[in-house]
Amino acid sequence: MMKVLVIIPAYNEEDNILPLIKEVTDYGYDYLVINDCSKDNTSEILRENNINHLDLPINLGIAGVTQVGFKYGKEHEYDCVVCIDGDGQHLPEYVGDLTKQIELGYDYVIGSRYVDKKKELSLRMIGSRILCTLIRLKSGQKVSDPTSGMRALGKKVIDEFAESMNFYAEPDALCYLIRKDYNVKEIQVEMKEREKGTSYFTNPFKSIYFMLAVSLSIIFIQ
Repeated sequence: MMKVLVIIPAYNEEDNILPLIKEVTDYGYDYLVINDCSKDNTSEILRENNINHLDLPINLGIAGVTQVGFKYGKEHEYDCVVCIDGDGQHLPEYVGDLTKQIELGYDYVIGSRYVDKKKELSLRMIGSRILCTLIRLKSGQKVSDPTSGMRALGKKVIDEFAESMNFYAEPDALCYLIRKDYNVKEIQVEMKEREKGTSYFTNPFKSIYFMLAVSLSIIFIQ
C-alpha cells in the first residue's frame, strides 16, 4: 500500500487549521503542518492541540515551505506527498483521487478547478490564462489551472524537489516538470471559497509581483 503524506503550509490560519486537520485525520492520512512564521495564534493552536507540525523561524513563502515538506517526506520515505492549503479551500476528500493517479504511474497530479468547467471572467483568471499561455509556449502542453496549490507528487519528484528547487511557485514548477518529461496530469476537483482569514492575492501589489516573478521564471529559467 502506498505511503501518503499530506503537507499543509500555514500562514496566519488560526481560524481554519483545526477543522482542516480534523478532515484530514478523518480520512486517515498522515500529515505535517508547516507554520511559516505566522503572526497570529496559529503556532499556539498547533502546539496546544498536539498537531504534528514544524514552526519555521523565518517566513520562507510557498516554495520554501513546501520544500521543507518534501525533505520531510523523503526523510520519512513516503511514496506520495499531497500539498493542500491551510485555508481549507482544498477538500481532503479529493486526496484519494490524486494519489490514485500517482499509483497509476503519473509523477505529478494537479487538482484542477477547470478540467471540466470554464474559468469565470475576472482579473485573476486573466492572470491564469496568461500563465497557461506561457506554459504552453514553453513546454508544448496545455494546462487549465497552473496556480492550483493542490497537487500530488510521486517519489521521483519528491526526491528531486527535496534536493533542488529553483521555482517561485506552482506554475513554474509545473513548467519545469513538463519540460523534464515527467508524467503530469490534471484531474477535476471542487474547491471552497476561503471563509476566514485573508488571502495573499487580496493585495493587488502582491498579485502583480507574483505574476511578474512567475512569468519571468517560466520564460527565462524553466
